[in-house]
Amino acid sequence: QVRPQESGPGLVKPSQTLSLTCTVSGGSITTTYYAWSWIRQSPGKGLEWMGVIHGTGSSYYNPSLKSRTSISRDASKNQFSLQLTSVTPEDTAVYYCARVPSSGGCDYWGKGTLVTVSS
Repeated sequence: QVRPQESGPGLVKPSQTLSLTCTVSGGSITTTYYAWSWIRQSPGKGLEWMGVIHGTGSSYYNPSLKSRTSISRDASKNQFSLQLTSVTPEDTAVYYCARVPSSGGCDYWGKGTLVTVSS
């Protein structure tokens, strides 16, 4: 079974960079049929798609976050990572990583990790 797992600091100060890693077990992140996404949910709000990295290594971002977001991967560790720069308290959210099959949607999700932006 595919199992994505988020990890990273739970507290980040304003103006700093938020960095999270998703470690995937049970499936390779370089398989071209799948892509891998970061999604977040702020308190009281809906899910927000942040970006995706494909099995080819190409990445695409939510236009509203593109200037602050970077997604990369380490294929040797079967991990992909999120960096969000210049964070504010509005970036406080539960961050999820998920697998995206080429047919669309997300079929396997991590449990999510809460990141709080506060001084």
